Amino acid sequence: MTHNPPLSPRPLRHLTDVQRRVLTTAQLRAHGVTAAETNDHCRPGGPWRQLLPGVYLLHPGPPTAEERLHAVLLYAARSSLAGPAPAVPSQPGAGDRRGPLPYTDAMITGLAALTLYGFACAPSLPALETIDVLVPRLRRLRSTGCARVIRTPSLPAPRLVTGVPLAPVPRALADAVARLPDAGAVRRLLTEAVRGGHCEPAAVVQELNQTKLLGRPHLVDAVDSLLAEGRAIAEDRLYRMVREHGLPDPVWNVDLRLPGGPCLGGLDAYWPEQAVALELDTRAPRQGAPRDDEPWSEYARKRELLERLGITVVHLTPKKLRDAAKQQATVVRTALMAAADREPAAYVVVLPR
Repeated sequence: MTHNPPLSPRPLRHLTDVQRRVLTTAQLRAHGVTAAETNDHCRPGGPWRQLLPGVYLLHPGPPTAEERLHAVLLYAARSSLAGPAPAVPSQPGAGDRRGPLPYTDAMITGLAALTLYGFACAPSLPALETIDVLVPRLRRLRSTGCARVIRTPSLPAPRLVTGVPLAPVPRALADAVARLPDAGAVRRLLTEAVRGGHCEPAAVVQELNQTKLLGRPHLVDAVDSLLAEGRAIAEDRLYRMVREHGLPDPVWNVDLRLPGGPCLGGLDAYWPEQAVALELDTRAPRQGAPRDDEPWSEYARKRELLERLGITVVHLTPKKLRDAAKQQATVVRTALMAAADREPAAYVVVLPR
């Protein structure tokens, strides 16, 4: 027997866009569709199908990748979303669209999020059997079907990409590599994150530390490579900042030493005539680490010693260089110009590193 009912009962005829073909039980009820009618439409051979508990696809064919994303978010969202269904992206990675979040306490993470961020080495959405969704730790929700639930004590602020709330790149990376046993795949994802300008290495390492992944053997070498890659990129940005913003050439990568005395520490750049030192901070911060831990103490000791000798220390982070190179160049230029008003610095020996 052939069934030719409409794709939806009368109250839903206005939902003709494919991006609005995934609805929850609450949304269907709000449009006047009873539970009995929903079950009837989802019978074998019927025009609808149930994708996830309480989430329905309003056409008989297989769901598109976008519909699966939408279904996972509807399943995981705290709100019943009984109002109009929010739009779903028409193509991955098509940029941000700002506006109110249509989902509460749920966001896409893991490989699906990286795909939407435009990672070339992430699989396509149709190739993913499951889609990771991040929710608060205390949510009563289980993984089922194409939805894999990941819990976190503190939900980060999402980023909207083509209308879909995504976990920040560092968190999405951590959730992705947590389930990747292939060291090569992990290395490729981490490398693309840095080379593609998606995030800074320190943020990735911090997230891996927070999610207790840094101790995994296959991540050790990948993280070391990530930090080395990030350091090289930051140094290249520093060279460009000096060149493009007309700063005088410093001496690069040097150690300072008191005549006949101990080494004062290494610097990324130094202007001897003005006694201005510049240091890139590419250390990965540790969550909750006290300011008197070893890395911070070493940095603070070096800075305090140099400034006691009359040397001005400019501290830059890779993120500042990436996001505000012009402003950082102004900081350096101001320090150089202020040298004329300071007492002469102590004589130091400058040695190449």
